[in-house]
Amino acid sequence: MHVIAVVNQKGGVGKTTTSVNLAASLALAGSSVLLIDLDPQGNATMGCGVDKNAVDYNLYDWVMTETTHSEIVQRCAPGFDLIPANTDATAAEIELLGMDQREQRLKARLSGERANYQYVIIDCPPSLNVLTINALVAADGILVPMQCEYYALEGLTALLETVERVRETLNPRLAIEGILRTMYDPRNSLTRDVSRQLIDYFGDAVFRTVIPRNVRLAEAPSHGLPVILYDRQSRGAVSYMALAGELQRKHATQTEESRS
Repeated sequence: MHVIAVVNQKGGVGKTTTSVNLAASLALAGSSVLLIDLDPQGNATMGCGVDKNAVDYNLYDWVMTETTHSEIVQRCAPGFDLIPANTDATAAEIELLGMDQREQRLKARLSGERANYQYVIIDCPPSLNVLTINALVAADGILVPMQCEYYALEGLTALLETVERVRETLNPRLAIEGILRTMYDPRNSLTRDVSRQLIDYFGDAVFRTVIPRNVRLAEAPSHGLPVILYDRQSRGAVSYMALAGELQRKHATQTEESRS
């Protein structure tokens, strides 16, 4: 099981879009996938076609109570599982602050699911709160969606400092899964410039796949569908399938190297 936290404390960078569409694309490519909505806004839940206010159980119950995984999980097309979230997650955040081992709750719940999934994708809140720290402690790697704009680089530096602190104190195996360029417009000179800076500094940590600005990608959540089901031929759908393939090849190579 490979756990990926999709994280960026800056909002509006395509974090939830990436979480939902990467989960769907990995599932369509044959992987068993669990998507965890860790954001009290519940946008990933709604984007998967699940009414966040109509579920019997949600993220709060999974993290804070003994409710079982099978009671909480929702099955979503095209074949991945979802731990839904709504504003109850805010209560979880507050209650966790008063608990011992508060950073370890998500990791502990996931430990029982290791045999059931090849990938776990965690859609983190757009802030570095205790829920996000739980995701970083549980994760093997972080995937950072970011727009190629000036202020994005500044925010990335702050995020990587937090990741380094978590690595030093709570999760030594935490790695950078990759930096994903989103809402990419190659006609924009600033976009191209920031993209070059990212590749110069981070090298292979920058995914080769880029996610373009795409109307169908923006429309899909309002229909409660991943873009691959909303418009399979769209540039957004093709890009996320390419990202899923890039991830799968990377992990297959890592597995082979670890065995040799």
